Amino acid sequence: MRDMIKTIATSVALSASLVLPTMVLAQGNPVIVSAVKPVTSAEVTGSVPQQLNVSQANVFNRLLKKINDPNAAPPDDGIHDTTNEPTFSLQPPKVAYEGFPTTEFGNRIDWVKAINDGLINPRYDRQDASVEPFVMDLDIVRPVKASVPDVVFPHKPHTQWLHCSNCHPKIFIPQRGANQISMSAILLGEKCGVCHGKVSFPPTTKSCKKCHSKPKADDWKPPLSEASSKNPWR
Repeated sequence: MRDMIKTIATSVALSASLVLPTMVLAQGNPVIVSAVKPVTSAEVTGSVPQQLNVSQANVFNRLLKKINDPNAAPPDDGIHDTTNEPTFSLQPPKVAYEGFPTTEFGNRIDWVKAINDGLINPRYDRQDASVEPFVMDLDIVRPVKASVPDVVFPHKPHTQWLHCSNCHPKIFIPQRGANQISMSAILLGEKCGVCHGKVSFPPTTKSCKKCHSKPKADDWKPPLSEASSKNPWR
């Protein structure tokens, strides 16, 4: 019994000092993983470093970048040219937005409520201030195959700001079933992403409910694919 305990202790000591072969991660840095604790497959492959760094994840996508201050002053917003002296004479957004209704999305200003409350009156035509907006109070419901709520697109808050030609027909063809929209396309700056993420609130995990706002029916079931519906073995 004593010899068995000694053998087990020796095995544990050896396994604790085991050093796995050197591996090279995607960044090209060699990493040696020591089995001082149970080694998972993720650690062996290097897919999960000890200190996970996601600062460089999806750097191509402006919509996924975290903005520290959505209403930074022009010289500090990373957009305006700081070598141009008039940049420093521009009114800071935080001063201009005083008294406006707030929200947790985008630049933290509820622009739709600001219009409805009469706080702002956007010019509908760039050259003629007397042109009245053509406001369309029409909601378009786009069913979503997944279990998330369906999308409701409200024309009213969009047409209070924009003429129809801003979206139709170049971005969206005004015809039922003619537009294929996905979150991937939006995140890449297409479809809704042409504006949302640039001049309107970006799609984030917090803003899902602003578009996906129509709950599924109680008896909703996920649709079957064409292959599944034709499978004789079901």
